[in-house]
Amino acid sequence: MIRVLIVDDEDLVRSGLRMILDTADDIEVVGEATDGAAAVEAVRCHDPDVVLMDVRMPGMEGLSALTEINQAAAPPKVIMLTTYDLDDYVHTALRRAAAGFLLKDTSPQDLVTAIRTVAAGTAILSPAVTQRLITAFAEQQPPATAVAARAQLELLTEREAQVAHGVARGLSNAEIAREIAVGEPTVKSHVSRALTKLCLANRVQLALLVRDAKGIMGG
Repeated sequence: MIRVLIVDDEDLVRSGLRMILDTADDIEVVGEATDGAAAVEAVRCHDPDVVLMDVRMPGMEGLSALTEINQAAAPPKVIMLTTYDLDDYVHTALRRAAAGFLLKDTSPQDLVTAIRTVAAGTAILSPAVTQRLITAFAEQQPPATAVAARAQLELLTEREAQVAHGVARGLSNAEIAREIAVGEPTVKSHVSRALTKLCLANRVQLALLVRDAKGIMGG
């Protein structure tokens, strides 16, 4: 059973999310919180596997709460919720090891799938939404950031770098496997090794690093 905590300052949003998640047999909503401070306390009390948390809230907003939640020894996966598909806060949240983000108009089916995906250890990286946000903000990084990112990527083997670029394009492991003609387990292994070498938490951070490097790599 996947234990989920819902964090949003709007009662209707929390109620709607709970109704959707209650339809899934493998998901249990263990608590709700109305701001970041309450979310941090609720994580301690309920020990959720996944936190759905609004980015913008009064009091302690989602980004500050994410930072505090991730200080735990075994923090839950945090999915940031936003009304906007290009939100400055979301970009920072992804860099601080959020498992990903969803728009609040995400379909019920996609919401449930996202929670299952994140609970299984894979960050959300949707070509339709997440890649657009990553591209928009990474292109604004200064040259020094691009130089540092490229230096990090040089730690990867050629095959690991190929896989990393596939991740940055929003491709799934299966899609990358088909593209470079290897097995899906091989791709998964390359992703894991790349994350370890680069000291990154998830696929989203790997994608951001590749996008930063493109400032001087081109394409």
